Amino acid sequence: MDFSIKTFDAKTGAAGVKTGCIAVGVYENKKLSDAARELDRKGEITAALKSGDITGKPGSTLLLRSVDGVAAERILLVGLGSDALAGDKDFTSAAKAVARVLSTLGANDAVVALPLDAVKGRDLAWAIQTCVLAMREGNYRSDTMKSKKEPAPTGARKIAFAATSAKAASAKVAVAQGVALANGMDLTKELGNLPGNVCTPTYLANTAKKLAKEFKLGVEVLDRKQLEALKMGSFLSVTKGSEEPPKFIVLKHLNGKTKDAPVVLVGKGITFDTGGISLKPGAAMDEMKYDMCGAASVLGTFRAIAEMGLKLNVIGVIPSCENMPSGRASKPGDIVTSMSGQTIEILNTDAEGRLILCDALTYAERFKPAAVIDIATLTGACITALGHHNSGLFTRHDDAHDALADELLVAGKSSGDTAWRMPIEDVYQEQLKSNFADMANIGGPPAGSITAACFLERYTKKYTWAHLDIAGTAWKNGAAKGATGRPVPLLTTFLMNRAQSANGKKAA
Repeated sequence: MDFSIKTFDAKTGAAGVKTGCIAVGVYENKKLSDAARELDRKGEITAALKSGDITGKPGSTLLLRSVDGVAAERILLVGLGSDALAGDKDFTSAAKAVARVLSTLGANDAVVALPLDAVKGRDLAWAIQTCVLAMREGNYRSDTMKSKKEPAPTGARKIAFAATSAKAASAKVAVAQGVALANGMDLTKELGNLPGNVCTPTYLANTAKKLAKEFKLGVEVLDRKQLEALKMGSFLSVTKGSEEPPKFIVLKHLNGKTKDAPVVLVGKGITFDTGGISLKPGAAMDEMKYDMCGAASVLGTFRAIAEMGLKLNVIGVIPSCENMPSGRASKPGDIVTSMSGQTIEILNTDAEGRLILCDALTYAERFKPAAVIDIATLTGACITALGHHNSGLFTRHDDAHDALADELLVAGKSSGDTAWRMPIEDVYQEQLKSNFADMANIGGPPAGSITAACFLERYTKKYTWAHLDIAGTAWKNGAAKGATGRPVPLLTTFLMNRAQSANGKKAA
């Protein structure tokens, strides 16, 4: 899709715009948005509202053709709710409705003239990006592995957003950022949806190298011998049962000030998780190809911020391997030594994500980071606690970590990619006690997502850290099965806000 900005002629306004379709807003109280009022020269829009053909409820639509005095071939009326200042939820519904209609329209181009700068608590950039993401989501196809591709959308391919001359420049930036974010989400979804026999640790490493080449990023991929030299005994214990070689991927987007400490994103990259010797049940095990969605979200976020040219130092760390059963695989009761020197009793080989992440978190110390955020499809317990709406957010409880948590929560709310903060308290650490090692890798069924976070917390004492458990948000199952692209919007918005702060601008 091709997105652009359209400014209206001062004399003719919206009525003089020649396009296949122009989308304008209407309200439940039968009021019209400014652009709709400009098009209502003969009263046809008012008549449609009065007749009840469109209610004005959020997401309701009505298509009018060949309206007298209007240059556009079609007018798409879109409900925005009861208030002249639409709420973000109502506007998002409207944006998705526009995307739906335009995707089936018999026109090549369209203009979106919704009141983009009149959403409660949001700015023009947010509204434009919401529309871009809605339209790109409707166009996404997960048919890479199909011999016969799904039919391509035949609707409007050129979409312009109406903006005043004064706001045209900022609107263009918003479009570019929205497209970059959509591209990052598409990469994350594509990687997540690929099967485990294609998307291997080597495939992830090659994807990182391609990103690095395209956007001039730094990249390093460590292999088994290098991991052995680093004494990553915990990470290597997970990969023992697999024929696929492990990869430890480091990406560097160093576009900030030289002296500024980087933000480090650490993504869990288990490209297939059988559970190892603690074998998972067969039902829905195919979905364990999604156990690398933390890694995919780091790669997608790098895709987005690199395309934006974000002025910030960001480092991505991705430990990647398979978790497979074999004669060489780790066994319940085995004890391994992590890179930090702490020993771990593996009571359950299906709690493997924390075993690869703990060494990656230790490795992150070398970057002297401003903050470290790990992203992982870590626990089914997080789905039990939060369902599929919010990612779980875990940090320590002190001023620095509270500030980081607030930044992430604000970014989540702003992007619609929400998280919910969960506790980390010393009392939960008791569940990780082992009679034979410094800690066990599981703490039993109670508070499973919390004890998993507590395990990771033991490896993050030297910096400010947060953990995102995305087990409930990274993919959907059932008829809508597929990766969601989350939490790329949250992470990208968080980094954009950091960049604004670092460059002396007010964060969103």
